[in-house]
Amino acid sequence: MADSSKEDFLRLIKRVGAFLTVKISNLWRHLDSRSVGAIAGLAFAVLFTWRLLRTPRGQQRRQPKRPGPPASTSNSGNIASSDDVSNPAEDSKTQDVIDEFFQPVKKTRVQLQLTLSEIVRQRLSEGRKVTCRLLGVILEENGPEELQKQVTVRSSVLEVLLEITKFCDVYLMEQVLDDESEKKVILALEEAGIFTSGGLIKDKVLFCSTENGRSSFVRQLEPDWHIDSNPEIVHQLSRFIRYQLHISSVKNERAASNVFTATSLEQFFGCV
Repeated sequence: MADSSKEDFLRLIKRVGAFLTVKISNLWRHLDSRSVGAIAGLAFAVLFTWRLLRTPRGQQRRQPKRPGPPASTSNSGNIASSDDVSNPAEDSKTQDVIDEFFQPVKKTRVQLQLTLSEIVRQRLSEGRKVTCRLLGVILEENGPEELQKQVTVRSSVLEVLLEITKFCDVYLMEQVLDDESEKKVILALEEAGIFTSGGLIKDKVLFCSTENGRSSFVRQLEPDWHIDSNPEIVHQLSRFIRYQLHISSVKNERAASNVFTATSLEQFFGCV
């Protein structure tokens, strides 16, 4: 009986839909606001009724249960519908998917490590001009007398120095005793590839005859950073230069708040 009534109602809806299609096409240009409202209301009512009939019986609101027979008589009243009982396994699986979706992305150890370029920029506090002495920092030799015999560029410092020259205006300077020492220094730097990157040119390698001459170079250039291995020069310049790096194998007391100490240039940037 119920199925027959449902089929009759569906046929009625189809007929009403066909009728409305014809009438709307003919009367659309002559409709006033009241007619439009009436048709909209009828369409809404038909749609609502159709959705109601299509709703599965299990999803309809359940009617209040009447008191069932005693348990000793029948157990059928205590059995819940399978549609109304949630599945704990399905709920757990759904929650796991949600938790995994919103889990923060975990960076690998490689991703967490800063590149050398980022370390250099960070350690130099975005300084744009750097002056640096050669002896004891870039070169293996520690005195100008040694430069008369040989000049050796420290291979371990090349990577850091070249990285600094990529974004800083770098000037190298040293005290020499003769012109021959200057030529040897320039040749050693060229053979090490320091001039090939384009960040440093030969004209920015400065020479002087005294230690005070190097100090004068630094004050004239007004760098953001000066790197030196002479504690007296570092102390003299601490009042004029924003930051200094003192390269020393011995850990001395900090000369000033703007002076940092490291055993080597590469050690200061964490490359050893």
